[in-house]
Amino acid sequence: MKKASGIEIYENLKEIINPGHSCLVVWDVQNALVSRIYNKPEFVSNIKNLVNILRGKMPIAYTLITPPEKEFRSSWSYYAMMRRFGVDDPAKLPEFIVKGSNDANIPEDVAPKAGDILLEKPTASIFIGTYFEQMMKNRNIKTLIFTGIATEMGIESSARDAANRGFYPVIATDCVSSMDKDAHSRSLENMKKMFICESSQTIAENI
Repeated sequence: MKKASGIEIYENLKEIINPGHSCLVVWDVQNALVSRIYNKPEFVSNIKNLVNILRGKMPIAYTLITPPEKEFRSSWSYYAMMRRFGVDDPAKLPEFIVKGSNDANIPEDVAPKAGDILLEKPTASIFIGTYFEQMMKNRNIKTLIFTGIATEMGIESSARDAANRGFYPVIATDCVSSMDKDAHSRSLENMKKMFICESSQTIAENI
């Protein structure tokens, strides 16, 4: 560890992911998304193992896609969803992850337990429209370990936002996935240039 102007700077993975100042983020691992990713069996197995290893050692925060009520959604949100689902009329948009539905549930294999954080959020950033940043600062959290779906969307967006807010973003490379394998791979290559990207095994070995 180094110091600059009184600020501690971590130098290696063990220091960065020290459980005393780290939090595991399980991003949008909900049935509607898990059922559509390209590598479901491997993803579920890897994330289950990592969650089991880290539970009890650091906080675990699960995010849940929670769209605003229709009259409070942005114009961009409607436009993006219409483009995604290939419709020309917002009235034709399907319901997406309705709260309380099976689609919204977290698979039993990786389900949260007592003491875990459940965070409803309306955007592709863990910080926008939530109290997550204040929670982390209250716990003196410096590092966020990201897992979940989708790599090129909420994971990369939240990791960028985390770095901009002074957190160390760590990507568990085999515990993130997407419906689009190519986009997933491109995003990982991009994030490797900016953040700390390591396998779940390497992360576990350095805890």
